[in-house]
Amino acid sequence: MPAVKRTRLIWLAALPGLFLAAGAAALLWYAHTAPAMPGLLPPPAAPSTKILARDGRLLYEVASSAGVHHTPLTLAQIPSACRQATIATEDATFYSNPGVEWRGILRALWINVRGGQTIAGGSTITQQVVRNLLLPPAARSARTLERKLHESLLAWRLTRTLPKARILELYLNNIDYGNLALGLQAAAQTYFGKDAAELDLAECALLAGLPQAPAQHNPLANPAAAQTRQRVVLGLMHKAGFIDTAGAAAALREPLQYAPAPFPITAPHFVFQVLAQLQQQYGAAALASGLTVTTTLDIDLTHSAEQIMRRRLAQLADSKTGSHNSGNAALVAVDPRTGQVLALVGSIDYFDRAISGAINMALAPRQPGSTLKPLTYALAFDPARCPPAAANCPWTAATQLPDLPTSFVTTEGRAYTPQNYDRKFRGPVLARAALGNSLNIPAVLALQEVGVAGLQRMARAMGITTLAATKSPGLALTLGGGAVRLTELTAAYGVFATGGMLLPQTLIMSVHAADGTLLSSRQPIHATRALDARIAFIITNILADNNARSAAFGAASVLNIGRPAAVKTGTTTNWRDNWTVGYTPELAVGVWVGNADNSPMRNVAGISGAAPIWHDFMRTALRGKAAGTFMQPAGLVRRNICAGSGAQPTATCIQRTTEIFISGTEPRELIGVDAVTEFYASDSGLLAANLPAAREPAAVLAVPASNDAQSPIVGGAPQLRIAAPDAASVYRLSARLPAANQLLPLRILSAAAITNVTILMDGEALAQLSSAPFEVVWQLAAGRHRVEAFGTAAGSSLQLHAPPVEFIVLAPDS
Repeated sequence: MPAVKRTRLIWLAALPGLFLAAGAAALLWYAHTAPAMPGLLPPPAAPSTKILARDGRLLYEVASSAGVHHTPLTLAQIPSACRQATIATEDATFYSNPGVEWRGILRALWINVRGGQTIAGGSTITQQVVRNLLLPPAARSARTLERKLHESLLAWRLTRTLPKARILELYLNNIDYGNLALGLQAAAQTYFGKDAAELDLAECALLAGLPQAPAQHNPLANPAAAQTRQRVVLGLMHKAGFIDTAGAAAALREPLQYAPAPFPITAPHFVFQVLAQLQQQYGAAALASGLTVTTTLDIDLTHSAEQIMRRRLAQLADSKTGSHNSGNAALVAVDPRTGQVLALVGSIDYFDRAISGAINMALAPRQPGSTLKPLTYALAFDPARCPPAAANCPWTAATQLPDLPTSFVTTEGRAYTPQNYDRKFRGPVLARAALGNSLNIPAVLALQEVGVAGLQRMARAMGITTLAATKSPGLALTLGGGAVRLTELTAAYGVFATGGMLLPQTLIMSVHAADGTLLSSRQPIHATRALDARIAFIITNILADNNARSAAFGAASVLNIGRPAAVKTGTTTNWRDNWTVGYTPELAVGVWVGNADNSPMRNVAGISGAAPIWHDFMRTALRGKAAGTFMQPAGLVRRNICAGSGAQPTATCIQRTTEIFISGTEPRELIGVDAVTEFYASDSGLLAANLPAAREPAAVLAVPASNDAQSPIVGGAPQLRIAAPDAASVYRLSARLPAANQLLPLRILSAAAITNVTILMDGEALAQLSSAPFEVVWQLAAGRHRVEAFGTAAGSSLQLHAPPVEFIVLAPDS
């Protein structure tokens, strides 16, 4: 072989060694000339703000100021499978190398020199920690030999400074897994919707394969590529001896369940309320500062509520019964003793655009139907509203009220004639049954008694803020003429549960800063007296009385939950909203069913729409807990009354019952007649019949002798009244009909037995009738007219006068 060729081969063979020697010399020189190792820099991002359930489980993680999700963990909180998968993939000699893999570094030097630039290099776990936490941001991406040497030297020094476990912990907490997930905990939440501690081998292997190319192996965008990478990681784990062949095969067969969206959210409507409160209290910047916020939410109760709501709405949509167009629901559950919100579901699916699921129907003002009736009766039962020595004030649960066709004149001078839900009338009823069966006429009479402004003040005192803004609500307010929020309505019912105390609803139990400093915690409860405790107990007693509501709802309705519970339903006349709100001493729950776009449902009432959800949730939430009892406050008495009249029972009273009264409002000895009139529906209208005298006589107040006609009050309602025509009605004559055929019925009804009724039209006697039915017809005549009626109480000379009714008859169109 020629000498020149031999010399060339010798140099070529020696060149790698020379480069290795030069590299080693360069490292030794750099070790002596490089500055001392700096302290660890702050992580690339502050911890994310965490919104937690009351038991510490994560509801939502707010991106940090750097726009990423980041939750540091201790190494003990990280599954061994994730640690092993990371070591096998990133640095198989992690526990034995000095922070750098020298052969890899020198090999990289050789490749870089041959390429003419720094184009390749192998990095250990320690080197990646150095790059992320020790090098300035500008230097991390520099592709120079000097940066590589600096990084290697610092990795060597870091290994001599920190234990391997700490270095691995730093790596797993600060490596980028893609999709704004910084660290393993954020990655577990982002891709699998669970905590890192819950990850299994298959999931750990998939995540360990992401850091080298997160976008390329993104399982949410390219699951096939991610699983291919997972196979590689499992192979490396097997090669490193971390798993056997069977374990690798089982992990490959496991179907992976990815989160539906990057970094999922639990109870979104509740979470966004919490975020809004935090922003108002601490400012928008604080939301990205790493706060830890522990809320009042019970995550298990919330999940139960969501499942129950979906199941019950699916039943309403069952094709066998026909669709009721009930597309959405909301539920609020509160501990009335503390005001803590335990569950808040604003719709059955936040992400369903078809139902406008993102709208929080727990906060949207909607018409409440009959759910305001308990507030109306509460005000009617309040002695504080009554002037001194006022007759029949306050009302009691034994006050007799007429459930009869009644027309009320509105502030605009129009006739308002409410109907009951079933279009039937029940004649005289006691207030307990009137509220229990949700009768409309007595409720409107109650509002007429206390005044619309009074009810608005009562509602505001009990936490309802929306009714004060209602424009000209009129007497329909008690039947749902205004609008309320489910959260506030539930709070108002909580006032009944607490014996009249209003506790502000709370969502947040504590707030900690990123460094652990306590910023705020739940303060001592500041309750305010909103209602007399005696009235609250009476209302609760009525709403919990299954007998009081059985005539309308049946004895075995879904309003029964197997323990004492007070409950009220509500339905709007146009089927757009229905409600059920009820409570035990420890839990107040409100449910709304309807559609966010305000489209009407079809034949869905509170008892069939919202009540089944309320029933199922109450039973679920209270399962395994002892039944609570509503504590009776001082100042109440129980008295026997006659079930028909509400008066003290006499020897002639057959049906008796016990009623609760505020001390001093119980019935007293009354002078009355021997019969009570009962009204019932027939095909031709409302008829009256005298009951036997054995039924308790109506409570008629004694009046002084006088020649003036009187209109005695029975339980606060006139005994004689004009049932037709309605007050303020407007009629028009027709030019196409014979005048003799245009007749108007005039109907007189009474809450007591009467005889010799005289009907007057415009001051002139029109008819005299000696027995029921007290009804005549009158031929219409153009003009403004006034109907009056007088009668005599049966068995006495007491004269009764019905309040006059005025109406208008218009001339025919020309």
